[in-house]
Amino acid sequence: MSEVTIYTTPTCVYCNMAKEFFKKNNVEYKQIDVSTDSEKAQEMFTKSGQFGVPVIDIDGKIIIGFDKESIKEALGI
Repeated sequence: MSEVTIYTTPTCVYCNMAKEFFKKNNVEYKQIDVSTDSEKAQEMFTKSGQFGVPVIDIDGKIIIGFDKESIKEALGI
């Protein structure tokens, strides 16, 4: 099983779409709310070069935004 982390904020529509996609496909994920954790926001920026969310880390592969095809490819589904 892949290790999946999603950097998100409560008001992010695309974050919610990504989380719903993970639920539908039975993908366990760790959610990090970067609006309340500045250290994790900096970690996200260091990994992706982006302050926009979602940033999705799947086994070290960074996907910016809700790119369903890239997510499927990274998960092998």
